[in-house]
Amino acid sequence: MQGVFTGFVTIAVVIGVGALLAHLRIVDLGAQQVLSRIAFFVASPALMVITLGRADVHDVLSANLVASGAAVVVCVALYAALARWVWHRGLGEGTIGALCASYVNAGNLGIPVASYVLGDAALVAPTLLLQLLVLQPLALAFLDADARGRPTSVWQVVGRPFKNPLTLGSLAGLGLSLTGWTLPPIVRDPLTLIGNMAVPCMLIAYGIALRLGPGLGRAGSVGELATTSTIKLLVQPAVAWFVGAVVLGVDGAALLAIVVTSALPTAQNIFVHATRYDRGTTLARDTILITTVGAVPVILLAAAVLG
Repeated sequence: MQGVFTGFVTIAVVIGVGALLAHLRIVDLGAQQVLSRIAFFVASPALMVITLGRADVHDVLSANLVASGAAVVVCVALYAALARWVWHRGLGEGTIGALCASYVNAGNLGIPVASYVLGDAALVAPTLLLQLLVLQPLALAFLDADARGRPTSVWQVVGRPFKNPLTLGSLAGLGLSLTGWTLPPIVRDPLTLIGNMAVPCMLIAYGIALRLGPGLGRAGSVGELATTSTIKLLVQPAVAWFVGAVVLGVDGAALLAIVVTSALPTAQNIFVHATRYDRGTTLARDTILITTVGAVPVILLAAAVLG
């Protein structure tokens, strides 16, 4: 429990540095975008190559992937039913709402939390790959279909994940782990150095965004906002725990990793998708803010109970 608390304090301090830099006008949203791009396109892929390359891929992907996937399916189905029969949302709005209720911030916060709270950045890989290879391509296909009025081609859905640097870095790391290959020092050392930038870049950029970004506004439906936030913060980690502990018999640190990754807040890129397609933008923004704040006590509680 003390290690978890120390990890969160470390993360909070670095986020606070970003917020302070923005408050003092040393940096602006332009700097936040630059840091985010460096982390997304360069540092995070390098980090995943190194961390996954030296991880036991069977331990990383087995129970964690099953439990995380089951939690996502339950949350998406629960929100979809309410969106269809209670709020009568269309395809685009319903897709954004489903992402708000199930798509975790596995990159910007998941990697730091896995690194400093769980002690291994590779533990976020199953959730990251599930989202990048399955959930996000399907969601974008639905959003494209809603925007264009016609379905997206199969090749576009299949090919979309392989244009994502995080996906490519994760797959490269998995390939190294599966084959047992070791990168030569001339390749491994620069990748390690670059990968070490990922976490501080993400956290400082996030702090800048918190200080300079928009505050909490009114969602189109307070009930819908409460529902997406509750599903994300409580239902998703609860289902992940049930599948992991009761169905699969996982315990200890492995179970804590499953629950913590499922309790991560809604990913910030959901707001990017909502803005791009002009669907559910306020709901996305407000769910991200509420779950980001609410995830901390949920994860600390999980650590106290399971740690």
